[in-house]
Amino acid sequence: MGHPNRRDLGLLVLRVGTGAVLAAHGTQKLLGWFGGGGIEGTTQAMEAMGFRPGRQSAVAAGLGEAGGGALLALGLATPAAGAAAAGAMAGAVSVHAPAGFFAQGGGYEYPAFLGFVAAAIGVTGAGRYSVDHASGHVLDRPWVVAVAFLGTALAAAAVVGRRAEGQAADEPDQEFG
Repeated sequence: MGHPNRRDLGLLVLRVGTGAVLAAHGTQKLLGWFGGGGIEGTTQAMEAMGFRPGRQSAVAAGLGEAGGGALLALGLATPAAGAAAAGAMAGAVSVHAPAGFFAQGGGYEYPAFLGFVAAAIGVTGAGRYSVDHASGHVLDRPWVVAVAFLGTALAAAAVVGRRAEGQAADEPDQEFG
């Protein structure tokens, strides 16, 4: 019987903690749990923040957080889970960026941190105490890391870019104002 590996225990704690926070936020969006708005409230919020179409954006954000978080906590399909959660957080960062960095002023500090941690776990892997390890890393191969993060980066860039274009089109022309 070997000693517990501190690195693997650390990854377990980090995965479960980060995954639980993400899953809780996602279930607020999808199901209205923990005081959240549910899908209808999240749809309205997404539209108000400039994400179109609102309902699909709400579902994508909720699934990225709830699904990505749950999978991270389990250590299952860890590259895809980390990429999905990081992509959802990229959208949140785009909303909070105008307020600056620090969360106390409404800034992007918190979603950026969650996104970086999720991405780091996705790239690093779940460690020995995970479903990925127990399944022989079937869903945690190097090509999965590349595909998951490339796909998420492209999707996040498209969504954030479309939001920015929509916001620019909605602003009145300042030159003639």
